[in-house]
Amino acid sequence: MIRETLVTTAAAGEAAHIAPMGIHVLDTDSKSSEADSKSSGADYLIMPFRPSRTLDNVLASGCAVVNYSDDVRIFAGCLTGRLDWPLVPAERVAGWRLDGVLAHAELELSRVEDDPERPRLYFRVVHEANHAPFRGFNRAQFAVLEAAILVSRLHFLPWSKIERELDYLRIGLDKTAGPRELEAWSWLMEAIEAHQTGREEIE
Repeated sequence: MIRETLVTTAAAGEAAHIAPMGIHVLDTDSKSSEADSKSSGADYLIMPFRPSRTLDNVLASGCAVVNYSDDVRIFAGCLTGRLDWPLVPAERVAGWRLDGVLAHAELELSRVEDDPERPRLYFRVVHEANHAPFRGFNRAQFAVLEAAILVSRLHFLPWSKIERELDYLRIGLDKTAGPRELEAWSWLMEAIEAHQTGREEIE
Protein backbone atom coordinates (compact mmCIF):
# COMPACT_ATOMS: atom_id res chain seq x y z
CA MET A 1 0.00 0.00 0.00
CA ILE A 2 1.19 3.51 -0.82
CA ARG A 3 0.18 6.51 1.28
CA GLU A 4 0.51 10.12 0.14
CA THR A 5 2.42 11.87 2.90
CA LEU A 6 4.78 14.72 3.67
CA VAL A 7 8.28 13.54 4.54
CA THR A 8 10.55 15.80 6.59
CA THR A 9 14.30 15.22 6.66
CA ALA A 10 17.33 17.19 7.78
CA ALA A 11 21.08 16.77 7.66
CA ALA A 12 23.09 17.95 10.65
CA GLY A 13 23.25 21.73 10.85
CA GLU A 14 20.91 22.26 7.90
CA ALA A 15 17.31 23.41 7.63
CA ALA A 16 14.60 20.78 7.42
CA HIS A 17 13.36 19.76 3.98
CA ILE A 18 9.68 18.99 3.36
CA ALA A 19 8.73 16.74 0.43
CA PRO A 20 5.35 15.37 -0.67
CA MET A 21 6.01 11.69 -1.18
CA GLY A 22 4.20 8.40 -1.64
CA ILE A 23 5.57 5.93 0.89
CA HIS A 24 5.18 2.17 0.77
CA VAL A 25 3.65 0.64 3.88
CA LEU A 26 5.08 -2.85 4.25
CA ASP A 27 1.78 -4.52 5.01
CA THR A 28 2.11 -8.17 5.94
CA ASP A 29 -1.26 -8.83 4.29
CA SER A 30 0.59 -8.48 0.98
CA LYS A 31 2.90 -11.34 0.00
CA SER A 32 5.49 -9.12 -1.69
CA SER A 33 5.40 -6.58 1.10
CA GLU A 34 5.69 -9.32 3.68
CA ALA A 35 8.87 -10.53 2.02
CA ASP A 36 10.27 -6.99 2.00
CA SER A 37 9.35 -6.48 5.63
CA LYS A 38 10.84 -9.76 6.85
CA SER A 39 14.04 -9.36 4.89
CA SER A 40 14.66 -5.81 6.03
CA GLY A 41 13.09 -5.62 9.50
CA ALA A 42 11.27 -2.53 8.22
CA ASP A 43 7.83 -0.94 8.41
CA TYR A 44 8.12 1.57 5.56
CA LEU A 45 9.84 1.78 2.20
CA ILE A 46 10.67 5.13 0.58
CA MET A 47 12.03 5.28 -2.98
CA PRO A 48 13.17 8.81 -3.86
CA PHE A 49 14.42 9.55 -7.36
CA ARG A 50 17.98 10.73 -7.85
CA PRO A 51 18.93 13.52 -7.41
CA SER A 52 16.96 14.14 -4.23
CA ARG A 53 17.53 16.24 -1.14
CA THR A 54 15.38 13.76 0.78
CA LEU A 55 17.75 10.98 -0.24
CA ASP A 56 20.84 13.01 0.67
CA ASN A 57 19.40 13.95 4.06
CA VAL A 58 18.36 10.39 4.93
CA LEU A 59 21.77 8.98 4.04
CA ALA A 60 23.42 11.70 6.14
CA SER A 61 21.14 11.50 9.18
CA GLY A 62 19.78 7.93 9.11
CA CYS A 63 16.23 9.07 9.87
CA ALA A 64 13.07 10.71 8.53
CA VAL A 65 9.65 11.79 9.73
CA VAL A 66 6.41 10.92 7.94
CA ASN A 67 3.65 13.50 8.41
CA TYR A 68 -0.05 12.84 7.79
CA SER A 69 -2.04 15.96 6.95
CA ASP A 70 -5.39 16.88 5.42
CA ASP A 71 -4.17 20.41 4.64
CA VAL A 72 -3.56 20.03 0.92
CA ARG A 73 -1.99 23.48 0.77
CA ILE A 74 1.22 21.96 2.13
CA PHE A 75 1.39 19.43 -0.72
CA ALA A 76 0.71 22.13 -3.31
CA GLY A 77 2.97 24.63 -1.57
CA CYS A 78 5.99 22.35 -1.51
CA LEU A 79 5.68 21.81 -5.26
CA THR A 80 5.34 25.53 -6.02
CA GLY A 81 8.11 27.02 -3.89
CA ARG A 82 6.05 27.77 -0.77
CA LEU A 83 8.19 25.98 1.79
CA ASP A 84 7.68 28.00 4.98
CA TRP A 85 5.49 25.68 7.06
CA PRO A 86 5.68 25.50 10.87
CA LEU A 87 7.93 22.77 12.26
CA VAL A 88 8.56 21.37 15.74
CA PRO A 89 11.34 19.03 16.88
CA ALA A 90 10.79 15.29 16.58
CA GLU A 91 10.73 13.34 19.82
CA ARG A 92 12.87 10.27 19.12
CA VAL A 93 14.95 11.11 16.06
CA ALA A 94 17.24 14.02 15.20
CA GLY A 95 14.82 15.79 12.93
CA TRP A 96 11.63 17.80 12.64
CA ARG A 97 7.95 17.19 12.09
CA LEU A 98 5.29 19.49 10.72
CA ASP A 99 3.25 21.32 13.32
CA GLY A 100 -0.52 21.01 13.09
CA VAL A 101 -0.61 17.65 11.30
CA LEU A 102 -3.08 14.89 12.13
CA ALA A 103 -0.36 12.36 12.99
CA HIS A 104 3.30 11.61 12.44
CA ALA A 105 5.71 8.69 12.53
CA GLU A 106 9.41 8.96 13.31
CA LEU A 107 11.60 6.57 11.35
CA GLU A 108 15.12 5.19 11.57
CA LEU A 109 16.85 3.88 8.46
CA SER A 110 17.38 0.13 8.70
CA ARG A 111 18.57 -0.82 5.22
CA VAL A 112 19.50 0.70 1.85
CA GLU A 113 19.32 -1.00 -1.53
CA ASP A 114 21.25 1.25 -3.89
CA ASP A 115 20.02 1.97 -7.40
CA PRO A 116 21.19 4.52 -9.97
CA GLU A 117 17.65 5.86 -10.38
CA ARG A 118 15.57 5.07 -7.26
CA PRO A 119 17.34 3.67 -4.19
CA ARG A 120 15.14 1.68 -1.81
CA LEU A 121 15.25 3.07 1.73
CA TYR A 122 13.81 0.77 4.39
CA PHE A 123 12.76 2.26 7.73
CA ARG A 124 11.48 1.04 11.06
CA VAL A 125 9.11 3.13 13.17
CA VAL A 126 10.56 4.25 16.49
CA HIS A 127 7.76 6.62 17.53
CA GLU A 128 4.22 7.46 16.41
CA ALA A 129 1.72 10.01 17.68
CA ASN A 130 -1.79 11.22 16.82
CA HIS A 131 -2.45 14.94 17.17
CA ALA A 132 -5.95 15.56 15.79
CA PRO A 133 -8.93 13.50 14.57
CA PHE A 134 -9.15 12.60 10.90
CA ARG A 135 -12.57 13.65 9.59
CA GLY A 136 -12.22 12.28 6.08
CA PHE A 137 -11.13 13.66 2.72
CA ASN A 138 -13.52 15.42 0.38
CA ARG A 139 -13.34 15.29 -3.41
CA ALA A 140 -11.60 18.66 -3.63
CA GLN A 141 -8.75 17.45 -1.43
CA PHE A 142 -8.39 14.40 -3.66
CA ALA A 143 -8.40 16.68 -6.71
CA VAL A 144 -5.61 18.82 -5.30
CA LEU A 145 -3.48 15.79 -4.43
CA GLU A 146 -3.91 14.34 -7.92
CA ALA A 147 -3.16 17.71 -9.51
CA ALA A 148 -0.03 18.00 -7.35
CA ILE A 149 1.16 14.65 -8.70
CA LEU A 150 0.58 15.93 -12.24
CA VAL A 151 2.63 19.05 -11.48
CA SER A 152 5.48 16.89 -10.23
CA ARG A 153 5.46 15.09 -13.60
CA LEU A 154 5.10 18.01 -15.98
CA HIS A 155 8.51 17.36 -17.48
CA PHE A 156 7.57 13.98 -18.92
CA LEU A 157 3.76 13.71 -19.24
CA PRO A 158 2.13 14.75 -22.53
CA TRP A 159 0.04 17.91 -22.25
CA SER A 160 -3.04 16.13 -23.61
CA LYS A 161 -3.03 13.77 -20.62
CA ILE A 162 -2.51 16.58 -18.11
CA GLU A 163 -5.31 18.66 -19.65
CA ARG A 164 -7.71 15.72 -19.72
CA GLU A 165 -7.07 14.80 -16.08
CA LEU A 166 -7.33 18.40 -14.87
CA ASP A 167 -10.70 18.77 -16.60
CA TYR A 168 -11.98 15.76 -14.68
CA LEU A 169 -10.48 16.85 -11.36
CA ARG A 170 -12.13 20.29 -11.63
CA ILE A 171 -15.56 18.64 -11.37
CA GLY A 172 -14.99 17.47 -7.82
CA LEU A 173 -13.12 20.64 -6.93
CA ASP A 174 -15.93 22.92 -8.05
CA LYS A 175 -18.51 20.93 -6.08
CA THR A 176 -16.71 20.44 -2.76
CA ALA A 177 -13.78 22.86 -2.31
CA GLY A 178 -13.29 25.13 0.66
CA PRO A 179 -10.85 28.07 0.92
CA ARG A 180 -7.81 25.86 1.56
CA GLU A 181 -8.44 23.66 -1.45
CA LEU A 182 -9.11 26.62 -3.74
CA GLU A 183 -5.89 28.30 -2.64
CA ALA A 184 -3.87 25.12 -3.16
CA TRP A 185 -5.43 24.57 -6.59
CA SER A 186 -4.61 28.14 -7.65
CA TRP A 187 -0.93 27.61 -6.76
CA LEU A 188 -0.81 24.47 -8.88
CA MET A 189 -2.52 26.14 -11.83
CA GLU A 190 -0.02 29.02 -11.65
CA ALA A 191 2.82 26.49 -11.75
CA ILE A 192 1.32 24.72 -14.75
CA GLU A 193 0.83 28.02 -16.58
CA ALA A 194 4.43 29.03 -15.83
CA HIS A 195 5.65 25.70 -17.16
CA GLN A 196 3.55 26.05 -20.29
CA THR A 197 4.87 29.52 -21.04
CA GLY A 198 8.46 28.61 -20.18
CA ARG A 199 8.74 31.16 -17.36
CA GLU A 200 9.82 28.65 -14.75
CA GLU A 201 10.95 25.06 -14.30
CA ILE A 202 8.95 22.79 -12.02
CA GLU A 203 11.11 20.53 -9.84
